[in-house]
Amino acid sequence: MKFGIIVFPGSNCDRDVVYVTRDLLGQPTRTIWHEETDLHDVDVVVIPGGFSYGDYLRCGAIAKFSPIMRQVVAHAQQGKYVLGICNGFQVLTEAGLLPGALVRNRDLHFICDRVPLQVVHTDSIWTQGYHTTATIDLPIAHGEGCYHADPDTLDRLEANGQVLFRYAGTNPNGSLNQIAGICNESRNIIGMMPHPERAADPLLGNADGIHLFKSLI
Repeated sequence: MKFGIIVFPGSNCDRDVVYVTRDLLGQPTRTIWHEETDLHDVDVVVIPGGFSYGDYLRCGAIAKFSPIMRQVVAHAQQGKYVLGICNGFQVLTEAGLLPGALVRNRDLHFICDRVPLQVVHTDSIWTQGYHTTATIDLPIAHGEGCYHADPDTLDRLEANGQVLFRYAGTNPNGSLNQIAGICNESRNIIGMMPHPERAADPLLGNADGIHLFKSLI
């Protein structure tokens, strides 16, 4: 399964994802500069974390206009897989590939921590490697990670089983319904604020995140 990692000016987690997919899991992986327009050989597109375009104006708002994003949208519409992590989640909402928006954290502070997550549904290609009763720990690092959507959208997400991860216990950023990660209705696109790639190597003392990638493979 070939992974393509999109790199925008300001991305800073692209090499972390490459390390997981290429070095830990042995999958063909290439980085794709945002001005490229060729995804024909890629099975999975990953939009990593960081500060695309310095998060100027609004997180992900400028990145959605990069040339590669037209191809990402086409890739997704073909039913192929797209994963957005942290800033990548923000880009996916700005591009209209996932519903809702990520806004400033409740207390207006940048948060860098490890948080417990509830795996809400394990019937998706992304979460089938987890148990429904599982609580996992993943790092977060964001200033605009508060998930927000109108009541009708929230109701649809919950009814359709599109909420895949929820903050367990303390809600670190004020996300509605404690949402930490969602998928689209077709379940081929996922966006999440926590960083699974930062908890994938046993050498770090926590490999809860590796199961997301293993589930897909």
